[in-house]
Amino acid sequence: MPTAAFIAIGDEILAGKFADENSPFMIKRLREQGVDLKRVVIVSDNLQDIADEIRRCAKAYDHVFTSGGVGPTHDDITLEAVAMAFDEALILFDDIVRILNARYPGTIPEPALRMALLPESAKLHWEEGLKFPLVTAHNVVIFPGVPSFLRIKFEAGAHYWVGEPFHLAQVLSWRSEVEIADILSEAQARWPGLSVGSYPRFEAKRFHVLATIEGRDSEAVEACRAWIAGTLDALPALGN
Repeated sequence: MPTAAFIAIGDEILAGKFADENSPFMIKRLREQGVDLKRVVIVSDNLQDIADEIRRCAKAYDHVFTSGGVGPTHDDITLEAVAMAFDEALILFDDIVRILNARYPGTIPEPALRMALLPESAKLHWEEGLKFPLVTAHNVVIFPGVPSFLRIKFEAGAHYWVGEPFHLAQVLSWRSEVEIADILSEAQARWPGLSVGSYPRFEAKRFHVLATIEGRDSEAVEACRAWIAGTLDALPALGN
């Protein structure tokens, strides 16, 4: 199944100027796409740090998604970092220049022209509905940092990153994690291909533990859920 890493880039996130809206979106949507998101990291606007992170992730995962750092200002250095990660040069892409010519008739401002300098391995994907192409380099997908723009680009290119969907089931228990730990451990042993989790909800009006069962085999997920629920029901009544 495809794996992925998401790299959010920007000092503004680390400094608390703006909340990171893109990571929660990517976590949710990649899960819905059936992609195993293995790493999420926020990196400052440092060229070497960004390049090192991209290089590591590109070797380790099937897909690497970046957000931020693709605008016209001095701290927009993601494209340069991608080129550095793959030991490539930045070259001027005529297709991007044509877009900028339409936007800035006459002379393209120098800051805007920086956005047409892409890694030499870059590919432009003119997906339906996009005014500016989706840019990839090797297995790296380069998204803008503006959340609304990122979401548009993600949905336009979503057909490129698809795996077998996950199935999720839940069992609610009023007992403590200590009381149900052995049952969940046995469930995990019986269904090693699934992921069995336990999450106490202290903030709820009445304390409970939510056991989750997740996997790509829907029949196995349901069998595991039924076994956990039945085993919990067979325990002595609370307070006895």
